[in-house]
Amino acid sequence: MSQDKKSLLVIEDDPGLQRQLRWSFDTYEVLVASDRESALALVRRHEPAVVTMDLGLPPDADGASEGLATLEQILELVPDTKVIVLTGNQDHGNALKAIAAGAYDFHQKPFDPNILSLVIERAYYLYALQQENRKLLQAQMNSPINGLITRDPVLSKVCRNVEKVAPSDATVILLGESGTGKEILARALHQLSARREKRFMAINCAAIPESLLESELFGYEKGAYTGAVKQTPGKIELAHEGTFFLDEVGDLPMPLQAKLLRFLQERVIERIGGRKEIPVDVRVVCATHQNLKKLIEDGRFREDLYYRLSEIVITIPPLRQRVGDAALLAHHFKNKFCMQEKRSSLNFSQEALAAIENHSWPGNVREMENCIKRAVIMAEGSVIGADDLGLYGTSAAEPINLRQIRDRAECNALMKALARVDGNVVKAAELLGVSRPTIYDLMNRHGLK
Repeated sequence: MSQDKKSLLVIEDDPGLQRQLRWSFDTYEVLVASDRESALALVRRHEPAVVTMDLGLPPDADGASEGLATLEQILELVPDTKVIVLTGNQDHGNALKAIAAGAYDFHQKPFDPNILSLVIERAYYLYALQQENRKLLQAQMNSPINGLITRDPVLSKVCRNVEKVAPSDATVILLGESGTGKEILARALHQLSARREKRFMAINCAAIPESLLESELFGYEKGAYTGAVKQTPGKIELAHEGTFFLDEVGDLPMPLQAKLLRFLQERVIERIGGRKEIPVDVRVVCATHQNLKKLIEDGRFREDLYYRLSEIVITIPPLRQRVGDAALLAHHFKNKFCMQEKRSSLNFSQEALAAIENHSWPGNVREMENCIKRAVIMAEGSVIGADDLGLYGTSAAEPINLRQIRDRAECNALMKALARVDGNVVKAAELLGVSRPTIYDLMNRHGLK
């Protein structure tokens, strides 16, 4: 057979139906098995993308126990394979059991070759889509900025700026709402720098009581206070020759702001109870979700410290402003948690995708991750519906001029379509009702890849 043909495994013990299926699907490389043992052998050897199977297999030809057991073992061996169950007219109960066990779809016998062909083609398309998504995830794992997934031009520019700034020792402050990925970018600044072989030390100013924060930052000498039974270096000192990440710097108390300012100016520290100045070579990266300029106006943040910290300022856009990223991230987290929870592949309903795109995501990517994890755990069957997500709300449009409205709407529609189908240009063209060359023209016009 031609090497270009797709493999289709047919599990059927009736010789007549075997011949009919071979004849009906001669465009595929049809592999035939008549029992569980031969079916599993072919699955191990060929790992077919699509399988059609009759639940009534020997030795339980009149029941479904053998077929359901075969289905379970196939999905254990190849979880992404799409299994289409062929059932009799009075066998809906077993068909539903098969769907609950992870089958992709079911079709009644006697089958209509044209309709079954459409079901099979759709199964192949979904399988290819999932494989493409897995390759994208693997490429993302090998990316210098590991853990950040986006198609948004603004966030992509932020990533390029991080790559430019990383080799320098400039102090960087990352501004963005909670859950936008500030720590991911801070770690990227470290990994892309010459300090990547040294330590990355992080401390959250909002998570440590004020009474303990000074000792955490600068350390203390033995006997400095009750309970100080030994000399203990602080986080800044431990990060020597590496990177020190100060998260939620806007919550730093005023007395410690003065001490941090002195360290940034002199690059030396003194432990609590100590008299010796200790030089520390460290790259400082800060982050906050607060408006530091407003804190300065309110007298809650030192202006001179702000200018020391903000040699480079990088602002991270919230998820609601990243066009198309909501659906893209939803696909990513869905695949991640399906694998983690050992569930067969799930799909989003159109209503679920619409809810994801319209939600404002005040908690940003962290909220998205928790939402999709809950949906994967709670979803019944093979489809995640809008009810599984529990999202409500709409987004409002900005008042802009007519030309901007048209260009932005065109770009947004294109990005949403590409995100919804995981970047498949053919499927995006179908969704938008245009030709594939038109999609490429629009992508070039709006600078999308």
